[in-house]
Amino acid sequence: MRTKMIWANFGVDDIDRTQKFYQELGFELNGQPSKELVSFLFSDNDFVIHFFKKEKLKESLEGELSDLSKGNEIMFSLSAETKNEYDKWVELIKKAGGKIHFDSNNDRKEFYDENGFFVCVFADPDGHKFNLLYNENK
Repeated sequence: MRTKMIWANFGVDDIDRTQKFYQELGFELNGQPSKELVSFLFSDNDFVIHFFKKEKLKESLEGELSDLSKGNEIMFSLSAETKNEYDKWVELIKKAGGKIHFDSNNDRKEFYDENGFFVCVFADPDGHKFNLLYNENK
């Protein structure tokens, strides 16, 4: 069996803060935000991530959410087209209030792997983690 589409659902504390953060990074809104949900398109193939108010997501899950201060739930990877774009993303993430865990650029913690990837791991204001990648060998 194949699905037509897959998307992600995250819980957040503050819908307005989440909307501001992802719009500052340049992501396109998917529909109209509400008091309980803001949604964004994350790639050329329109991968969607919904950010629900935590209480609403807990209700849908019929259970507790992960405590992101104590662990992780999932990490998505985002690819940059150029090294310049990668560098701009890192600066935008910091300016928008994201937390850089490590990044492979000059004056920051180094992470450059043997396959030619520059890697930046960052978290949004709620602690959801992402990889930002650029492969100089592509």
